[in-house]
Amino acid sequence: MSTLSQEQIATAAEALYQAERARRQIAPLTQSYPDMDMDDAYAVQSAWVQRKAANGDPVIGYKIGLTSRVMQRAMKIDTPDFGVLLESMWFDNNSRIPHGDFTDPRIEVELAFVLKERLFGDNLGIEDVLNATDYVVPALELIAARSYRVDPETGYTRTVMDTIADNAANAGIIVGEQRFKPRDIDLRWSGGILYRNGVIEETGLAAAVLDHPANGICWIAKRFAPHGIALEPGQILLSGSFTAPIIVQPGDDIHADYGPLGDIRCQFT
Repeated sequence: MSTLSQEQIATAAEALYQAERARRQIAPLTQSYPDMDMDDAYAVQSAWVQRKAANGDPVIGYKIGLTSRVMQRAMKIDTPDFGVLLESMWFDNNSRIPHGDFTDPRIEVELAFVLKERLFGDNLGIEDVLNATDYVVPALELIAARSYRVDPETGYTRTVMDTIADNAANAGIIVGEQRFKPRDIDLRWSGGILYRNGVIEETGLAAAVLDHPANGICWIAKRFAPHGIALEPGQILLSGSFTAPIIVQPGDDIHADYGPLGDIRCQFT
Protein backbone atom coordinates (compact mmCIF):
# COMPACT_ATOMS: atom_id res chain seq x y z
CA MET A 1 0.00 0.00 0.00
CA SER A 2 1.32 3.43 -0.95
CA THR A 3 2.56 5.75 1.78
CA LEU A 4 2.87 8.84 -0.44
CA SER A 5 -0.05 11.05 -1.44
CA GLN A 6 -1.01 11.49 -5.08
CA GLU A 7 0.36 15.02 -4.91
CA GLN A 8 3.74 13.75 -3.62
CA ILE A 9 3.86 11.08 -6.35
CA ALA A 10 3.13 13.69 -9.03
CA THR A 11 5.75 16.05 -7.58
CA ALA A 12 8.40 13.32 -7.53
CA ALA A 13 7.63 12.26 -11.10
CA GLU A 14 7.81 15.87 -12.29
CA ALA A 15 11.20 16.29 -10.61
CA LEU A 16 12.57 13.30 -12.54
CA TYR A 17 10.99 14.56 -15.76
CA GLN A 18 12.57 17.98 -15.41
CA ALA A 19 15.92 16.45 -14.40
CA GLU A 20 16.00 14.55 -17.68
CA ARG A 21 14.99 17.60 -19.69
CA ALA A 22 17.68 19.74 -18.08
CA ARG A 23 20.29 16.92 -18.20
CA ARG A 24 20.94 17.62 -14.54
CA GLN A 25 20.75 15.03 -11.77
CA ILE A 26 18.66 15.62 -8.67
CA ALA A 27 18.97 14.32 -5.11
CA PRO A 28 17.61 10.81 -4.56
CA LEU A 29 13.87 10.98 -3.96
CA THR A 30 14.09 8.92 -0.77
CA GLN A 31 15.96 11.76 0.88
CA SER A 32 12.75 13.80 0.64
CA TYR A 33 10.42 10.80 0.98
CA PRO A 34 12.15 8.38 3.38
CA ASP A 35 8.98 6.29 3.78
CA MET A 36 8.69 5.60 0.04
CA ASP A 37 7.87 1.93 -0.51
CA MET A 38 7.86 -0.17 -3.67
CA ASP A 39 4.26 0.69 -4.54
CA ASP A 40 5.14 4.38 -4.26
CA ALA A 41 8.22 3.91 -6.43
CA TYR A 42 6.26 2.22 -9.21
CA ALA A 43 3.54 4.88 -8.91
CA VAL A 44 6.19 7.57 -9.48
CA GLN A 45 7.55 5.61 -12.43
CA SER A 46 4.05 5.28 -13.89
CA ALA A 47 3.39 9.00 -13.52
CA TRP A 48 6.70 9.75 -15.25
CA VAL A 49 5.82 7.39 -18.13
CA GLN A 50 2.37 8.97 -18.49
CA ARG A 51 4.00 12.40 -18.66
CA LYS A 52 6.31 11.22 -21.43
CA ALA A 53 3.52 9.44 -23.33
CA ALA A 54 1.32 12.53 -23.16
CA ASN A 55 4.11 14.38 -24.99
CA GLY A 56 4.05 11.90 -27.86
CA ASP A 57 6.50 9.25 -26.64
CA PRO A 58 4.56 5.95 -26.67
CA VAL A 59 5.41 2.74 -24.83
CA ILE A 60 7.12 0.11 -27.01
CA GLY A 61 7.95 -2.50 -24.37
CA TYR A 62 9.45 -3.21 -20.98
CA LYS A 63 12.72 -4.11 -19.29
CA ILE A 64 13.54 -6.26 -16.31
CA GLY A 65 16.44 -5.38 -14.07
CA LEU A 66 18.24 -6.63 -10.98
CA THR A 67 17.98 -10.23 -12.18
CA SER A 68 21.41 -11.41 -11.03
CA ARG A 69 22.11 -12.30 -7.42
CA VAL A 70 25.18 -10.05 -7.32
CA MET A 71 23.11 -7.00 -8.32
CA GLN A 72 20.31 -7.91 -5.91
CA ARG A 73 22.77 -8.15 -3.04
CA ALA A 74 24.30 -4.83 -4.04
CA MET A 75 20.86 -3.16 -3.96
CA LYS A 76 19.74 -5.08 -0.84
CA ILE A 77 16.71 -6.55 -2.58
CA ASP A 78 15.65 -10.12 -3.33
CA THR A 79 13.46 -9.50 -6.36
CA PRO A 80 13.96 -8.01 -9.84
CA ASP A 81 12.45 -4.70 -10.92
CA PHE A 82 10.99 -3.44 -14.18
CA GLY A 83 11.00 -0.29 -16.28
CA VAL A 84 9.25 0.95 -19.40
CA LEU A 85 10.73 1.29 -22.90
CA LEU A 86 9.59 4.33 -24.87
CA GLU A 87 9.84 5.04 -28.59
CA SER A 88 12.44 7.77 -28.08
CA MET A 89 14.76 5.28 -26.38
CA TRP A 90 15.32 3.18 -29.53
CA PHE A 91 18.73 3.30 -31.23
CA ASP A 92 19.72 1.27 -34.27
CA ASN A 93 22.95 -0.67 -34.48
CA ASN A 94 25.96 1.52 -35.31
CA SER A 95 24.28 4.61 -33.88
CA ARG A 96 26.16 7.71 -32.78
CA ILE A 97 24.68 8.60 -29.41
CA PRO A 98 25.03 12.07 -27.86
CA HIS A 99 26.62 11.44 -24.46
CA GLY A 100 25.38 14.78 -23.15
CA ASP A 101 21.76 13.71 -23.58
CA PHE A 102 22.12 11.32 -20.63
CA THR A 103 23.04 11.63 -16.98
CA ASP A 104 25.74 9.18 -15.83
CA PRO A 105 25.21 6.79 -18.78
CA ARG A 106 26.23 3.14 -18.64
CA ILE A 107 25.85 0.09 -20.92
CA GLU A 108 24.67 -3.47 -20.20
CA VAL A 109 24.53 -6.59 -22.40
CA GLU A 110 21.16 -8.29 -22.89
CA LEU A 111 18.85 -10.30 -25.11
CA ALA A 112 15.52 -8.84 -26.22
CA PHE A 113 12.34 -10.79 -26.99
CA VAL A 114 9.81 -9.47 -29.48
CA LEU A 115 6.34 -10.95 -29.09
CA LYS A 116 3.99 -12.29 -31.76
CA GLU A 117 1.26 -13.29 -29.31
CA ARG A 118 -0.32 -11.80 -26.21
CA LEU A 119 1.27 -13.00 -22.98
CA PHE A 120 -0.84 -12.78 -19.85
CA GLY A 121 -1.17 -14.62 -16.57
CA ASP A 122 0.51 -15.43 -13.28
CA ASN A 123 1.20 -19.11 -14.04
CA LEU A 124 3.52 -18.80 -17.04
CA GLY A 125 6.68 -20.75 -17.79
CA ILE A 126 9.55 -20.71 -20.24
CA GLU A 127 7.60 -22.63 -22.90
CA ASP A 128 4.78 -20.07 -22.79
CA VAL A 129 7.28 -17.29 -23.44
CA LEU A 130 8.99 -19.15 -26.28
CA ASN A 131 5.61 -19.91 -27.89
CA ALA A 132 4.60 -16.24 -27.72
CA THR A 133 7.94 -14.91 -29.03
CA ASP A 134 8.37 -13.92 -32.66
CA TYR A 135 12.14 -13.56 -32.43
CA VAL A 136 15.06 -12.87 -30.11
CA VAL A 137 17.60 -10.17 -30.90
CA PRO A 138 20.78 -8.99 -29.14
CA ALA A 139 20.38 -5.61 -27.47
CA LEU A 140 22.36 -3.26 -25.27
CA GLU A 141 20.59 -1.37 -22.55
CA LEU A 142 21.62 2.23 -22.01
CA ILE A 143 21.01 3.05 -18.38
CA ALA A 144 21.18 6.49 -16.80
CA ALA A 145 20.52 7.94 -13.37
CA ARG A 146 18.25 10.97 -13.28
CA SER A 147 18.90 11.11 -9.55
CA TYR A 148 22.39 10.89 -8.07
CA ARG A 149 23.69 7.43 -7.27
CA VAL A 150 25.54 9.16 -4.43
CA ASP A 151 24.43 12.68 -3.52
CA PRO A 152 27.56 14.87 -3.81
CA GLU A 153 26.38 17.19 -1.03
CA THR A 154 25.24 14.67 1.57
CA GLY A 155 26.96 11.43 0.58
CA TYR A 156 23.56 9.72 0.63
CA THR A 157 23.39 6.62 -1.60
CA ARG A 158 20.17 6.13 -3.52
CA THR A 159 18.12 3.04 -2.73
CA VAL A 160 16.32 0.55 -4.95
CA MET A 161 13.17 2.67 -4.46
CA ASP A 162 14.97 5.56 -6.13
CA THR A 163 16.04 3.29 -8.97
CA ILE A 164 12.53 1.94 -9.55
CA ALA A 165 11.01 5.42 -9.47
CA ASP A 166 13.68 6.44 -12.01
CA ASN A 167 12.22 3.95 -14.55
CA ALA A 168 14.58 1.26 -13.27
CA ALA A 169 17.38 3.51 -14.62
CA ASN A 170 16.42 2.80 -18.23
CA ALA A 171 17.24 5.44 -20.81
CA GLY A 172 17.79 3.63 -24.10
CA ILE A 173 18.10 0.40 -26.06
CA ILE A 174 20.54 -0.28 -28.91
CA VAL A 175 19.26 -3.16 -31.02
CA GLY A 176 21.19 -5.64 -33.17
CA GLU A 177 20.26 -6.59 -36.70
CA GLN A 178 20.23 -10.40 -36.61
CA ARG A 179 16.99 -12.00 -35.47
CA PHE A 180 16.60 -15.55 -34.23
CA LYS A 181 13.68 -17.84 -33.52
CA PRO A 182 13.76 -18.57 -29.80
CA ARG A 183 14.13 -22.33 -30.27
CA ASP A 184 16.85 -22.06 -32.91
CA ILE A 185 19.49 -21.10 -30.35
CA ASP A 186 20.47 -22.23 -26.86
CA LEU A 187 19.38 -19.10 -25.00
CA ARG A 188 20.97 -20.09 -21.69
CA TRP A 189 24.38 -20.48 -23.33
CA SER A 190 24.09 -17.37 -25.49
CA GLY A 191 26.71 -14.89 -24.37
CA GLY A 192 28.39 -11.60 -25.05
CA ILE A 193 31.80 -9.96 -24.85
CA LEU A 194 31.61 -6.23 -24.17
CA TYR A 195 34.43 -4.01 -25.45
CA ARG A 196 35.05 -0.34 -24.75
CA ASN A 197 37.59 1.24 -27.09
CA GLY A 198 38.87 -2.21 -28.05
CA VAL A 199 39.36 -3.41 -24.46
CA ILE A 200 37.25 -6.22 -23.01
CA GLU A 201 35.37 -4.86 -20.00
CA GLU A 202 32.74 -7.54 -19.34
CA THR A 203 31.71 -11.03 -20.47
CA GLY A 204 28.66 -13.07 -19.54
CA LEU A 205 26.13 -15.78 -20.35
CA ALA A 206 22.39 -15.24 -20.55
CA ALA A 207 21.85 -18.03 -17.99
CA ALA A 208 22.78 -15.39 -15.40
CA VAL A 209 19.26 -14.03 -15.92
CA LEU A 210 17.24 -16.19 -13.52
CA ASP A 211 18.79 -19.37 -15.07
CA HIS A 212 17.12 -18.63 -18.45
CA PRO A 213 16.42 -15.25 -20.08
CA ALA A 214 12.83 -16.30 -20.80
CA ASN A 215 12.33 -16.37 -17.04
CA GLY A 216 12.86 -12.62 -17.10
CA ILE A 217 9.90 -12.28 -19.46
CA CYS A 218 7.84 -14.58 -17.23
CA TRP A 219 8.60 -12.35 -14.27
CA ILE A 220 7.36 -9.22 -16.06
CA ALA A 221 4.15 -10.94 -17.18
CA LYS A 222 3.45 -12.28 -13.70
CA ARG A 223 4.15 -8.88 -12.16
CA PHE A 224 1.55 -7.25 -14.44
CA ALA A 225 -1.11 -9.97 -14.28
CA PRO A 226 -2.74 -8.88 -10.98
CA HIS A 227 -3.28 -5.45 -12.56
CA GLY A 228 -4.96 -6.91 -15.65
CA ILE A 229 -2.05 -5.85 -17.90
CA ALA A 230 -0.77 -8.13 -20.65
CA LEU A 231 2.40 -8.12 -22.71
CA GLU A 232 1.23 -7.45 -26.26
CA PRO A 233 2.32 -8.56 -29.75
CA GLY A 234 5.02 -6.34 -31.22
CA GLN A 235 6.38 -5.24 -27.86
CA ILE A 236 10.11 -5.54 -27.27
CA LEU A 237 11.13 -6.93 -23.88
CA LEU A 238 14.61 -6.67 -22.42
CA SER A 239 15.09 -9.86 -20.44
CA GLY A 240 17.82 -8.64 -18.08
CA SER A 241 21.53 -7.93 -18.18
CA PHE A 242 24.07 -10.71 -17.93
CA THR A 243 27.01 -8.35 -17.44
CA ALA A 244 27.73 -5.61 -14.96
CA PRO A 245 27.17 -2.10 -16.33
CA ILE A 246 30.16 -0.18 -17.68
CA ILE A 247 30.47 3.61 -17.55
CA VAL A 248 30.74 5.35 -20.92
CA GLN A 249 32.39 8.68 -21.70
CA PRO A 250 32.27 11.01 -24.71
CA GLY A 251 34.27 9.48 -27.54
CA ASP A 252 33.89 5.88 -26.35
CA ASP A 253 33.42 3.17 -28.97
CA ILE A 254 31.29 0.30 -27.69
CA HIS A 255 31.31 -3.15 -29.28
CA ALA A 256 29.31 -6.12 -28.01
CA ASP A 257 30.28 -9.42 -29.64
CA TYR A 258 27.53 -12.04 -29.37
CA GLY A 259 29.39 -14.63 -31.45
CA PRO A 260 26.94 -16.44 -33.78
CA LEU A 261 24.21 -13.93 -32.84
CA GLY A 262 26.14 -11.06 -34.39
CA ASP A 263 27.36 -7.86 -32.79
CA ILE A 264 26.31 -4.37 -31.78
CA ARG A 265 28.38 -1.22 -32.12
CA CYS A 266 27.75 2.34 -31.07
CA GLN A 267 29.76 5.45 -30.40
CA PHE A 268 29.16 8.09 -27.75
CA THR A 269 29.79 11.56 -29.11
